[in-house]
Amino acid sequence: MTHENRDVVLVVDDSPESLGMLNVALNSQGYTALVALSGMQALAIAEKVPPDVVLLDAMMPEMDGFETCRKLKLILPNTPIIFMTGLTDVEDIVKGFDAGGVDYVTKPISPDEVIVRIKRHIETAKLALSAQDALDHAGKNMFCVSDLGRLSWATPYVHALIDQCSKGDASPWASMAGLIAIWLKTDTTENLKIDCFSESIEVFYEDKQENMHLLRIVQKVQQKNPQDLKDNLPITKRESEVLYWVSYGKTSWEISLILAMSPRTVNKHLEQIYRKLGVDNRTSAAAISIRILEA
Repeated sequence: MTHENRDVVLVVDDSPESLGMLNVALNSQGYTALVALSGMQALAIAEKVPPDVVLLDAMMPEMDGFETCRKLKLILPNTPIIFMTGLTDVEDIVKGFDAGGVDYVTKPISPDEVIVRIKRHIETAKLALSAQDALDHAGKNMFCVSDLGRLSWATPYVHALIDQCSKGDASPWASMAGLIAIWLKTDTTENLKIDCFSESIEVFYEDKQENMHLLRIVQKVQQKNPQDLKDNLPITKRESEVLYWVSYGKTSWEISLILAMSPRTVNKHLEQIYRKLGVDNRTSAAAISIRILEA
């Protein structure tokens, strides 16, 4: 699933009116808005679709915004969280920052002000992530081989990854050496795909240092789709498509636009999904869906 490279904003508020207003404002400015009515729902969505920024209501029942923020930071350590609050007491503002927030806006919310804050914090976060990516890039995925493709050294992460992909092969590096040696004599501007194990591996040519070649393993994330839901749940193809978008926090109206059906038809599909899954609301259905899509 793609968002056409649009920045993703997760909005968490127990007020449907606030969610609706912010959803419209964000979409009109080119953002992809994901919405959650509770802290638990926000955590479920964030684990499946990491947002670029979070707008978080401070005062919510059950799990308040401060506790939600602390838990979100465990899974989204680099994602900026902006509190939305009617509280103006200094102690509450400090509490928000202590929980991991980077900014706050006061209610009633001004959409224009929120958009400006979001844009600024996303830009700042992306700069920080670029620096982190550069550090990661220089580290964990790297290994070095000779002209014959024989291993000189590899990081512990690469050793673990090769062991995982080459189950049943007692000498995976020897199995790869010949393939790497042939590739080194050809066009290394094209990544090498190694398919001799149960899981394929893609290798990128990084640099040459004296007689050694510095290589990097390219990680691929397999994106699951509605078919995975259909294969694992007692639902139809159309119901799996509806449930897939429910797991992204989309409303019935938004799903109707995506799937080219009426909101009424979406709700009828949801009724069938609830009955088949033995649940009674969107949050519970989404939680089941997310567990399958994350597995």
